[in-house]
Amino acid sequence: MLACSSMRAAFAADCPGHPGALGTSRTLVVDPREHPRIGTMQYPETLPLRDHEVVLSFDDGPLPRNSDRILAILAAQCIKANFFLVGEMARSFPEGVRKLRDAGHTIGTHSQTHPLTMNKMPIERAKAEINDGIASVKAALGADADKSLAPFFRIPGLSRAKAVEDYLASQGIQVWSADFPADDWRHISSSRVYDLAIKRIEAKGKGILLLHDIQPRTVAALPRILETLKARGYHIVHVVPATPDRPATPTEPQQWQLHPSSENVATSHWPEAPNFIPNFVFANADQLAAPAFSYIDAWGAKPLPSNEMFADRRARGIPLPGTAPWPRHWLVPAADMATTLPIAARSVFELPDLPRLTAESVARLAPAPAQTMTAGGKPERIVTAAGAGHFKHAIRGQFRSRRGKPLAVSRRNGRGTTVAHGRSDATHTHGGPARHLAQVRKRSV
Repeated sequence: MLACSSMRAAFAADCPGHPGALGTSRTLVVDPREHPRIGTMQYPETLPLRDHEVVLSFDDGPLPRNSDRILAILAAQCIKANFFLVGEMARSFPEGVRKLRDAGHTIGTHSQTHPLTMNKMPIERAKAEINDGIASVKAALGADADKSLAPFFRIPGLSRAKAVEDYLASQGIQVWSADFPADDWRHISSSRVYDLAIKRIEAKGKGILLLHDIQPRTVAALPRILETLKARGYHIVHVVPATPDRPATPTEPQQWQLHPSSENVATSHWPEAPNFIPNFVFANADQLAAPAFSYIDAWGAKPLPSNEMFADRRARGIPLPGTAPWPRHWLVPAADMATTLPIAARSVFELPDLPRLTAESVARLAPAPAQTMTAGGKPERIVTAAGAGHFKHAIRGQFRSRRGKPLAVSRRNGRGTTVAHGRSDATHTHGGPARHLAQVRKRSV
């Protein structure tokens, strides 16, 4: 808090006549060759800003009617910004270019005619757009153009193309995208411009804001944007290119990421080890004594050394714990307790032998065969329905034995008589009812 207060006091001192000005918190010096592309709207890297730091950037000027009013608003708040000028505008209004230089703002370029198709045009035409825009701005600046013009370029419409980016990098020119726009080039109200700017700044917490100094809606929204940034604790950063006399601001690689991964945050924000390690060293601090094994040796059945363990408690008047209400004998193992589980007897896993069935026993359990009388008065063996399980197959009303021979089966013919049918020595009977123990009816299949 003290550092923040002193920083604000310095801003007020640097802005005479405006004690409540937002001011410029610091100047960031960057080397375009080390980081050739910035702005998370299109690239993985952005400027190495701290939390709640914002860079103001303006495109498409100068246009005296609105650009001069933008300069007055920034001057009232002692703010330095970055401007990207169109070559044709610089040729038309060279005095506006020099006003930017005299006010201390950084001047970059934005092509010659502001084409929105640099991602599609031939590379030679794109080179001409870049080089002609630089020449036009230099012509407006005059003799000290090489010192006043920064090697910063923003592609019109952010229509990036690899060939264009590679050419700019080969010339040592840094490509600027942005981290959040305010959509002030669209036909929206100044209130909407303000809402989008603040909402997007708050969403990311820091970064490059893209505005246009030729738009009247931007002129109307800018004072309120700056007022809100100041009220919410934001700071304005001015960016300039490195030169032989002005080296780049020292940074770490993770600082060029908008939100570095968690393992890098501590590296970039915590102080160096020699500064903070002594704060965590406690010299001559009393250490707690390690408890004796007997304190917790329940199996040894030794009494707790309360005189040693609770001496400090007694000295401070802290009541000692009472005797536990449960018995302690169960904690003490018996002297003859075995150290291993007993092995189960072999008889546990043995099964008694079951009696084996003999052929005679099987014969006794088999059902008795049914009999019928043949025409000659002799009994004939008939297969009953219950005894059909002795055979393997029953096909089309016949039962076959294991040897494949058909067995005699009785059936009833259409005249009500019973016929003993089979291809063995069984005979057919006609004219009278035959006595059978079982009958097999003919079924339609």
